[in-house]
Amino acid sequence: MLDADLRALGDSGWWDIVVDISGKIPAAVRRSASALANVTDRYVSVSTVRAYRDWPDVPIDEDSPILDADHGFDPGRQAGNPGSYGQLKAGCELACREVYGNDRLLILRLHEIIGQHEDSGPLLWWLRRMRRGGQVLVPAPDRAIQPIDVSDVARFMVDLIEQRTTGVFNVAAPVEGSTLGAMVRACGEVTAGDAVATPELVWVDEDWLVEQGVRTRTELPLWLDGSAPWDVNVDRAVAAGLRTRPLADTVASTWRLAPGVRAADHPRMAQYGIDPVREATILARWHEHMSGRPR
Repeated sequence: MLDADLRALGDSGWWDIVVDISGKIPAAVRRSASALANVTDRYVSVSTVRAYRDWPDVPIDEDSPILDADHGFDPGRQAGNPGSYGQLKAGCELACREVYGNDRLLILRLHEIIGQHEDSGPLLWWLRRMRRGGQVLVPAPDRAIQPIDVSDVARFMVDLIEQRTTGVFNVAAPVEGSTLGAMVRACGEVTAGDAVATPELVWVDEDWLVEQGVRTRTELPLWLDGSAPWDVNVDRAVAAGLRTRPLADTVASTWRLAPGVRAADHPRMAQYGIDPVREATILARWHEHMSGRPR
């Protein structure tokens, strides 16, 4: 946003609240937060669990340390580097805290968001993969996962704003909610009537997949590496009113609306999902691997 635009917003205030859902350049966030500090009561910074220093290797809560960051940093062309995203968001948090302090700031650290109107998301890929049918490569059926419906995130944010709540909250589904296997099976159930062929789920060992170079998060969406990627404590959010719908409901509503979703024209659309030929190759290796094991 240009400085002239920020001045115009400042001159047009008073504003009840500023909600920043996309800021990821600390220097830019610092400018916008400063420009509006005297004409608004509170600021909401939508951040990410990637801002935590030790995620995804240890369980985290809101008191876990965040990454070292600079609240005035501007990475220039490096802003698109996925590896820097957590550090950039940590810097944005620091910039907001510098301007608004703790008493006027609400920070929401989001985990994986799924749900209606996905145009490039991981759940939509799994739904379409199950519709295609055939042998489906699936890791870790019993791994607990914490993706949260975007509608539940929006409702929680609005509730906190209306209650004039400040502080830091992790936002994800409770850890005991569901498993990756249950989600994939739910995808198969809702796409059954439209399936090109019947899907056959092939459960493959996680460590073996890593040895084969299969990329977590992207090639097999919602399969996350690290020892504790889905161990994000949300007790504080639940106590503040966070409510999450069953994962199966999110799966069903996402598929119901999928025909009306236009594919997003940005690089993230291409990052999700394993190439069909590569998937078939990995599956063939797995079957060969299993046939050679002692019975």
